[in-house]
Amino acid sequence: MKLQLELILIPVTDVDRAKAFYTEQAGFSLDVDHRAGEEFRVVQLTPPGSACSISIGVGITDAAPGSARGLHLVTSDIETARRELAARGVDVSEIRHMGADGWAPGADPERRDYNSFADFNDPDGNTWVLQERGYPRTS
Repeated sequence: MKLQLELILIPVTDVDRAKAFYTEQAGFSLDVDHRAGEEFRVVQLTPPGSACSISIGVGITDAAPGSARGLHLVTSDIETARRELAARGVDVSEIRHMGADGWAPGADPERRDYNSFADFNDPDGNTWVLQERGYPRTS
């Protein structure tokens, strides 16, 4: 059996505010913005390079706005990704990694997969984690 995760619903209070954040600040592509009356609107957005999209809207979920936690955006260069998000106005944390004695500042010195992180929130408080995997190695 093959199962592909293609869409995650993100609960928000203000669809237009969230749409602006995800497109203008987080750099997601706008795929769909469809309304069917006042009670239904779906906005589908895709992170750059991702096969999985998110949807925000009206009438698509009963989850509380801000309740999506720890969604991971995986990147091969966390320093560049963090810098680009910050330049676009996203309040993204400093990069940290898990060292021998716990959390330490900066990217993992060995750039090991899944060991460097930074965080940010959308305007409703849904939380996102940047995580590094596949850092390009030079010989």
